Amino acid sequence: MEPSSSHTVPGVTVKISDCYQCGKCTAGCPVAAHMDTPPTKIIRLLQLGESETALKARSIWQCVSCQTCSTRCPKSVDCAGVMDELRQTSFEKGYASPEQQAVVVFQRAFLDNVRRNGRLNEVELIAQFKAQVFFGSRSLTFLFRDAGLAPELQKRRKFHLFGEKARDRAVVGRIFERSMGGAQ
Repeated sequence: MEPSSSHTVPGVTVKISDCYQCGKCTAGCPVAAHMDTPPTKIIRLLQLGESETALKARSIWQCVSCQTCSTRCPKSVDCAGVMDELRQTSFEKGYASPEQQAVVVFQRAFLDNVRRNGRLNEVELIAQFKAQVFFGSRSLTFLFRDAGLAPELQKRRKFHLFGEKARDRAVVGRIFERSMGGAQ
């Protein structure tokens, strides 16, 4: 992200110069207490042209994209959109740690799964995500770390071995086409 008064978030231009540092974004953020640089300070870094510092902040990866910051902003600065753009740029520039890269792998696997099935197939998602991370890290610990959770989840009916496909996956395809502009 180049220093400027606005940034483009897919389909939206965010005017970070509109932010007057009221702190409502940080006050409403459910994970701000665990962040190295809270949302207000991330926006301030960008206003000051310190984009490299913002791109290297752990907090952009801790953001849960709940949209609370964007909703609370009295100037309609899309802080959540900025955080998303920062994660993408950080990943593309190679600043993301292996753990942070796994977040991007999971997001892509999740979206691919929904695009393909029309709804989430949990076993397929887990298999795709674990395989992609495993082939990058060769960590058997990571591969089997969560396996012990399956019986308890299944007992509570929170884990479905056999996913269903949506009847009209073409509708889901059109939603992806509109929201992502055809980008895969």
